[in-house]
Amino acid sequence: MQLSGDSGRDRAYQYLRGTVLSDPAVSGTFINEQAVATEVGISRTPVREALLMLAAEDLVQLVPHRGAFVAPVPGREIAEMMQARGVIETWAAVTSLAAGNAPVQAMADVLEQQRAIVDKGDAKEFIELDSQFHALLVAAAGNSVLGRLYENLRAKHVLLGIVALQRSETRRQDVLVEHQAIVDGLATGESEAAEKAILGHLGTTGSILMQG
Repeated sequence: MQLSGDSGRDRAYQYLRGTVLSDPAVSGTFINEQAVATEVGISRTPVREALLMLAAEDLVQLVPHRGAFVAPVPGREIAEMMQARGVIETWAAVTSLAAGNAPVQAMADVLEQQRAIVDKGDAKEFIELDSQFHALLVAAAGNSVLGRLYENLRAKHVLLGIVALQRSETRRQDVLVEHQAIVDGLATGESEAAEKAILGHLGTTGSILMQG
């Protein structure tokens, strides 16, 4: 598998963060370094370097003599992540609306892509688009520091989004409705409507995840 990147470490990092750590089946297991090295086409040394980077981001736990463990996301962390996303995304809505550059059309375009695949069964593709939908709003606010903080949540955003789809048969259709409410709220130019839609969407996702 060929991935873009300047080094084996970077390629391993991209693969682990974007593919392995977004798989709910990996939660609660140790990462097989050799399997990752073989998949990416590198030696185990850059894989270990990538795992050190992921450990610094609290995405894996390094256990002496065992390797990198992918711990399940505890309920408290789920709640805190949803709170953090709510703070950042509602702030982004208010800020981008005030500046007159809320990405309404771009978000609507991503929503249409989600609609096009809603019945195809690819949970990861659907949630990758979900992540893109929300990231567009955060990027429009123009705060690079908050943008980086938000990006650090992305791996768990994708993971938890997939878990939510697995736990609720209607979640995909519900997400489309909730995303449409966010787009409509932004389109009105009234921050209160957008904030309500964002918090409602995140609250519903959080509730589904906390039921597990």
